[in-house]
Amino acid sequence: MKIFKFFLCALLFASYSAYAQDDVKTERQQGHTNENKFKQLYDEFSTPNVYRTGSGAPGPGYYQQQADYKMDIEIDDENAKLYGDEIITYTNNSPDELKYLWVQLDQNMRAEDSKTPLISGSGIQPATTSSRAVSSYLKAPLDRGFNIEHVKDVNGKDLPHMINRTMMRVELPKVMKTGDKFSFNIKWNYNINNHVTEGGRSGYEYFEENDNRIYVIAQFYPRMAVYNDVEGWQNSQFWGRDEFALPFGDFDVNITVPADHILDGTGHLVNREEVFTKEMMKRYKKAKKSYDEPVMIVTQEEAEKTEKSKSKDKKTWKLSAQMVRDFGFATSRKFLWDMMAVKLETKEVMAVSLYSKEGNPLWGKWSTKTVASTFKSFSRMTFDYPYHKSISVHAPMGMEYPMISFNFGRPDEEGNYSDRTKYGMISVIIHEVGHNWFPMIVNSDERQWTWMDEGLNTFTQYVAEQDFAEWYPEALSPGDKTYPSRRGPAKNIVRYMGGNQDYIAPIMTKGLNTYQFGNNAYGKPATALNILRETVMGRELFDYAFKEYANRWKFKHPTPEDFFRTMEDASAFDLDWFWRGWFYTTDYTDIGIKEVKKFAVTTTPNDNGKRLAERYNRDPNSLVYFIEEGAEGFDDAMKANTSINDLPTVKEYIMDNFTPEEQKTMKTAPKYFYQITFDKPGGLVMPLIVEFTYADGTTTRETYPAQIWRLNDKEVQKAIASDKEIVAIQVDPDLETADVDTTNNSWPREVGESDFDKFKNQVRD
Repeated sequence: MKIFKFFLCALLFASYSAYAQDDVKTERQQGHTNENKFKQLYDEFSTPNVYRTGSGAPGPGYYQQQADYKMDIEIDDENAKLYGDEIITYTNNSPDELKYLWVQLDQNMRAEDSKTPLISGSGIQPATTSSRAVSSYLKAPLDRGFNIEHVKDVNGKDLPHMINRTMMRVELPKVMKTGDKFSFNIKWNYNINNHVTEGGRSGYEYFEENDNRIYVIAQFYPRMAVYNDVEGWQNSQFWGRDEFALPFGDFDVNITVPADHILDGTGHLVNREEVFTKEMMKRYKKAKKSYDEPVMIVTQEEAEKTEKSKSKDKKTWKLSAQMVRDFGFATSRKFLWDMMAVKLETKEVMAVSLYSKEGNPLWGKWSTKTVASTFKSFSRMTFDYPYHKSISVHAPMGMEYPMISFNFGRPDEEGNYSDRTKYGMISVIIHEVGHNWFPMIVNSDERQWTWMDEGLNTFTQYVAEQDFAEWYPEALSPGDKTYPSRRGPAKNIVRYMGGNQDYIAPIMTKGLNTYQFGNNAYGKPATALNILRETVMGRELFDYAFKEYANRWKFKHPTPEDFFRTMEDASAFDLDWFWRGWFYTTDYTDIGIKEVKKFAVTTTPNDNGKRLAERYNRDPNSLVYFIEEGAEGFDDAMKANTSINDLPTVKEYIMDNFTPEEQKTMKTAPKYFYQITFDKPGGLVMPLIVEFTYADGTTTRETYPAQIWRLNDKEVQKAIASDKEIVAIQVDPDLETADVDTTNNSWPREVGESDFDKFKNQVRD
């Protein structure tokens, strides 16, 4: 058997080594130092230190700053204006001395002198609508930025400060040392934007009927920037796309609105009995014990009655939140309000929805149940939701903040809605509620690494969507057996990855600077993690490592290296090849079958065998020989292999060429031998998934690890010894690897146009 194995290996190694040598030769000719796809990421990764370890965990010196807020906010509903007064208490937990503090003024992105409109290219179309012409060329800028009334210390003394667009530097009266706290006061106001007509992540939606607004308010207060061990002060301006990097802290916020408004937001409502009616309190207590169906706190009938008149009185809602990185709220006299309780492994939480009658019947039926489902899925994949509630607010956009998110999905005026609207609403609620985990708790820097927020969340969203369909099958439309997830499945990213490389950027690119933002920050990283879970690592290993990352970094500030290193540390998988290909390059997957050769085994010596026997001083008649199909002697050898009374004929045919010891170790008697050459026109290294179909109709599947490409990035051969005839071979039969061209995935070659080619031809047309 040793000789048998030796010749099989020799058959492979000769060609395999030649290819590898050609690769090395080409590398040297081109002057490359090391282009191997399996090179470790030492050059790309930051060096481990006392703050962040090589394992991906926080180090013994890890620190993070804290920013606590006490705020008084008032909404002037008549003029759509917000007034604010805050005291920020900043704690320096770093080992560094601080001379000044940086505060983010995100609303200045909408100031009259904002530079945001100037960073995007534009041109003049031969024809356009009058409204677009006005908005593009004729419309005067609106004053929507912060009006800072003062910046003072707690004794009322003015603090020197300087505003640089969306950032404000506050000079400290004395240097802050480690452990020092400093409190200061900012008073401000701004005109709230109509986010429907002007755009924006927060603002108001105006309803002409009854002259009402729904306010979804965020980025409404001057917020502390992050200071950390990675880059000191976060100093990237807010241009409108990249989101936020924020420190954790405690919030006590008093919000004054018209007395007939319904309001909820981040944190515990600490004066519930003051702002609730007795009937609302009764319903609230019932909701805390309702685990299957939401309980209406404010009914549609009540909301429709309220929105027909306007109170001249005011009411203050008081909210308190601990260990959150941000704050948001929603308020309107149009709101319906429902809630239900959700049991998690270690606690109970509340799923909540605020919506207007325009959202029904869709919102009343599915919003709060979707929040409840998201709690369960994300908690299972990471950790139990640590806060007490999450609110889904009906708005024509999707955006997220701690414990509250704004979500789209609206029926028509008659209350009808399409499957697309229904699934779109469910998906956006899962996504935005899921952001409570990434990045509201696992607090990555969205401004620098958008994918750590959107990509990780979109991946977990995909898992949660499949869970939702399992738990609420009645939500599926007729004909849908599973949830029709838009992002996550490998096949859904093929068009993007196989597209024009001039308009694709690596995932590890600052979000502001990427092409095709949605595909880059959401779709591709989500797909990569799904492939990692389903194809590369397997669910058990992946889920353990993913949960470990989430728990290591909850309520902390992780970097990409912390994620990559933790995933490897907790799974014993060296994944540098995967991170390099999927996250640091724009390579795509294309693996195919280049050639299949069939061989018969014989004891008849040939010239190659004689030379080999002479080299190793062996009798040529003691060796085992392989004859390729089409060569002289193949038919006779094949006939001898397969025609002796259906016995394990190859073993009997060449039995004399094996020693008694070797014969004892022989467990199989293959009759058919194949040499398969797989090639890889695409740059991505991926596992090689192969399905073999036999003449009797049965199939088997083999997954060769990605390391099969370690010595040759272009092609590799595999020798297959089988007791059944192979009639078909398929690479990636379930479309698990995002292969951009499937026309080369089968043998015999299937004649037809791939989905990728069809897409390219459609674009040409």
